[in-house]
Amino acid sequence: MIMRKRSFHLSSLALAALAAAWILFSPARAVAQHKITVDWQKTVADSKTTPTLQVVVNPLLERGSSIHEGTFTALKNLGCEMVRFVPWFPYPHMAVAELKPPTATETFWDFSKIDPIMEDFMKATEGHSVLLNFSTIPAWMFESDKPVAYPEDPNQVFWAYNPGVTFRDTTFKELADYFVRLFQWYTQGGFTDELGKFHRSGYHYKIPYWEVLNEPDLEHHFTPESYTRLYDVVVTALKAVSPDTKFVALGLAYETNPKWFTYFLDPAHHRKGIELQGISYHFYGGPHGAHRSPEDYRTNFFDQADGFLNRVRYIEEIRKRLAPGTFTTIDEIGNILGDQTGTGIAPEYWNLSGAMYAYLYLELTKIGIDYAGESQLVGYPTQFPSVSMMNWKTGHPNARYWVLWLLKNNFGPGDKLVATGGNTGGLHAQGFQTPKGKKLLVINPTGAPVKISLPGGASSVSRVNVSSGDNPPVTSTLRGAEMTVAPYEVSVVSF
Repeated sequence: MIMRKRSFHLSSLALAALAAAWILFSPARAVAQHKITVDWQKTVADSKTTPTLQVVVNPLLERGSSIHEGTFTALKNLGCEMVRFVPWFPYPHMAVAELKPPTATETFWDFSKIDPIMEDFMKATEGHSVLLNFSTIPAWMFESDKPVAYPEDPNQVFWAYNPGVTFRDTTFKELADYFVRLFQWYTQGGFTDELGKFHRSGYHYKIPYWEVLNEPDLEHHFTPESYTRLYDVVVTALKAVSPDTKFVALGLAYETNPKWFTYFLDPAHHRKGIELQGISYHFYGGPHGAHRSPEDYRTNFFDQADGFLNRVRYIEEIRKRLAPGTFTTIDEIGNILGDQTGTGIAPEYWNLSGAMYAYLYLELTKIGIDYAGESQLVGYPTQFPSVSMMNWKTGHPNARYWVLWLLKNNFGPGDKLVATGGNTGGLHAQGFQTPKGKKLLVINPTGAPVKISLPGGASSVSRVNVSSGDNPPVTSTLRGAEMTVAPYEVSVVSF
């Protein structure tokens, strides 16, 4: 969740009306043609990449929300592994279990706004692995002239909760103790507080993965050195509680400073016994300029994605050299238009953003990244509406969700990427040998239809495009060796 200050937004009603009337296969359009070739016997890479997503806590996930049922049903139906769960600071009551510091006579632990969403999340992901990131540090743990005056209304967004740079306990033990008690609340039925009182929860969840903080390069302005010290203290404490949990580090907003990787991944900078298990960082594509169309955004998004991929390759060389046993999760991938009102987002934007995620999933698979996590299940006005995978008005999944659904249900670790030709003029195609048979992933990131000729044996195609809207992918039988790929379409051809 990157708080980027931008003033850009899509043109509104006129563009939306134009998009609604858009004829995808208009004969007036010059339709580019491509011949896709696939050598099914020539493996060029083995996939170990899992497509997944993150869930950021906010009021629309609460019971009683108009989209609560639809949202958690959609999450359950995805059945993804390594789903990232982030109670985040703009809603302090939903993110922090101890909003006031303990006194000599009283503690202030309160999970009443956290537990229901946590319960629903764990139920929806039952049978699948999760990555928990209770990223928000209680504000009172930082030196300050006065306490942070957060709203009494738990549903009121409060972007000012996250101040503070200098910890009042510079050993980080106070924070580690907080995380241990929170961890025990959800895994061991309860915990004993600072005054020796036991608080019973009844929860005995298994937490396979835990991520230590979110975007520390932005939140509280950590340095690689200070974050590494904190990580070691927190992980040492949590390992004593749950030896089987694996820990993910960094969660960086920006991957442009190599020192974060060269310093953290060097075992010489860690306590004895600290095993480096996983690292994470994020990517959001954004527009350059205001009031532009999705076709203008397209170049920005994909150029930025290519720049990001070059940095990923560089980071992977650092990781392989210093800590080859660690895994990598890019656990926030999306686009931010900069407009928090959510107005004027053209329908085809969701397909363009979904196409960018599909492209990054494909390229991260070629690089060998372990997890590619789309951001985020629910965004809405006040909290990055352009990043949402759900229609916050109707509770129906949008095209960004359905692209992930399409990828997850066709591809995954163990697939073999095979030699594929015909990637010209902006079209991206890749053949896969999968346990479900031969598949061809096709991505059209342009605003024009593209006609392709397919290898022999193509039997059906499942499509997410502008015409499918907030509906599941449309599957149809292929007749002949040609098909037209609509603007911003992501499709999977089966053979």
